Amino acid sequence: MPRQLFTARLDQKLLLSESAQCYHLEFTLPELERFDFSPGQFVSTVAVDTQEKQQTRAYSIASAPEGNRFALCVNRVEGGFFSNLLCDLSPGETVQVHGPHGLFVPKEPLTDSIFIATGTGIAPMRGFVEWLFPENGEDRSEGRKFWLVYGTRHETEIYYQKYFEKIAAEHPNFQYLSSLSRPHEGWEGLRGYVQDHVAQIVERRTALRNGTAHGVSGFDIYAYICGLNDMVSATRDRLKGMGWDRKQIVFERYD
Repeated sequence: MPRQLFTARLDQKLLLSESAQCYHLEFTLPELERFDFSPGQFVSTVAVDTQEKQQTRAYSIASAPEGNRFALCVNRVEGGFFSNLLCDLSPGETVQVHGPHGLFVPKEPLTDSIFIATGTGIAPMRGFVEWLFPENGEDRSEGRKFWLVYGTRHETEIYYQKYFEKIAAEHPNFQYLSSLSRPHEGWEGLRGYVQDHVAQIVERRTALRNGTAHGVSGFDIYAYICGLNDMVSATRDRLKGMGWDRKQIVFERYD
């Protein structure tokens, strides 16, 4: 059965990184009054390429549900048909989409959580944070503790930094950590890989809870991981090596 296609109109286009050619793209679905999805889900974009072949590509939604709108975080890829098509769109132009799809969504009941991302894997995490801490709406975090650990190579590739810093400043139960694997000489922030910083968070949390393994037996904490396969695998292995059950580790990889 063919999926129902919707026309998504680009309303706003923001350059997040000149060096990475990464864009924040905000779309509206004019034929729908509401586009209901869960934070963390994705849409599939559909178009015909230069060889007259239909191409489909999935992109995580980089926003929380809001009327008939959604956002994407897309970087230009050499030789990549769909990424470059989206990056070349101008406001007012359209693309066909279907969705929402995916199970990379917050678990219920809500628990303390660690969000872990690299590159454009930050997209669903932005959706999570927007949903938990809406700028114009009721705080949905239920007082739970949330960490966002974001890793990238260079400072110019830290996407949505000001937004996450603002949320962290306004909400004491949200902590934002960005780490560079190839920092420049003057970088004063965290260095190294995300799995190392995640391990430190888990160790500190366990110590504060008097050394009891609540995160294992009680399932009172989850990790949500999105990024390239190597990072996802390394972080999963690190957490499982610390005694976490695999069901506590929710992940999505895009390579």
